[in-house]
Amino acid sequence: MRVGIVCAGDREVAPFLPVIEDCKTSEKAMLKFYEGTINGVEIVTLYSGVCKVNAAIATQILIDTYGVDIIINAGVAGGMDQALEIADTVVSTEVAYHDVAPNILTEFHPWLETVWFKADEKLLALTRKAFEGMDTQGKVYFGRMVTGEAFIADDGRDEINEQFTPLSVDMETGSIAHVCHVNSVPFIAIRSITDTATHSGSEHFEQNCERAAEIAKNLTVALLAELRDSN
Repeated sequence: MRVGIVCAGDREVAPFLPVIEDCKTSEKAMLKFYEGTINGVEIVTLYSGVCKVNAAIATQILIDTYGVDIIINAGVAGGMDQALEIADTVVSTEVAYHDVAPNILTEFHPWLETVWFKADEKLLALTRKAFEGMDTQGKVYFGRMVTGEAFIADDGRDEINEQFTPLSVDMETGSIAHVCHVNSVPFIAIRSITDTATHSGSEHFEQNCERAAEIAKNLTVALLAELRDSN
């Protein structure tokens, strides 16, 4: 089993690097990939760069070149649901684009029944088990994520909430889920919250990014241990 871990930014992948054993690096498509083991599991991780296309490129390379069997999207996100606070974490049950017309996905490739890409059920069950009794440094929520090509502060927030009722929003998860879906690769996302409706704006993202990234890393590492024990 080999697990791909896709992070959007350098600060999101940084917490993983010190815990990778026997780490070696390689480059493809202007991206740097880190290969090694964490908790006895073979992993390949990288930061893709922000936005849907960059994340999709990284994900397809992980599948085609590095032969990963599972992909985890780990990092940070903005909180959309009023219940979420900074340092809480969202685990994806399903993911959609908030800025793509629904018929693009349902009437054309990949011919979805709905706009939602579902997380892998086995990964969800293992994630719930991995987090039982764990000090998560914030609450963990399982639910919907949405993705689009914009940092959501206040503009557009109400419309997105009304249409999708998501827990969180980001700029990559939907495209990673999309690529995994068409390749039949199990996928899940673990995103910790940097900003909310109450504490919105890029300044809150900047203040909380490192802390949230560390939390997402810890939860992802716990899931890797559960994956190891389940095989």
